[in-house]
Amino acid sequence: MISVSLARSLRDAGLRWHPETGDRFVIDKPEVDEDVYTVSEMTVERHDYPTGTVLGFNGTTEWALDSVTAAESLWLPREDQLRDLLGPAFIGLTRTAARDRVVFTVTATIAGTERTFAADDPAIAYGEALVAYITASLE
Repeated sequence: MISVSLARSLRDAGLRWHPETGDRFVIDKPEVDEDVYTVSEMTVERHDYPTGTVLGFNGTTEWALDSVTAAESLWLPREDQLRDLLGPAFIGLTRTAARDRVVFTVTATIAGTERTFAADDPAIAYGEALVAYITASLE
């Protein structure tokens, strides 16, 4: 899973979230961004209003929290979502065992140049590639 810091970088680069069932998120406020929630019809349900999207907490799972706006939430995209968002820029993912650790490397075409992004977790490598891709697309 990507870090809150990488999720913020993705959001700040321009990645927009349209909550769907199965999406993970945190509430983007200091001291409460450690709890990860999942959008689900059972516990956290998406409600679309003309004023914006609200994530409603059902039942007793989160007794002190009725709802939070999507704008107050920070999406933690999964590995498959990050790969899909790279689209045709994605070239490949490799796994390399180096000493006592495994490194995952994502190769992507960013602004016409083949670049690599390596991390201990493939989701992090995908996330870093996506930040670079979005940033380059806006230049």
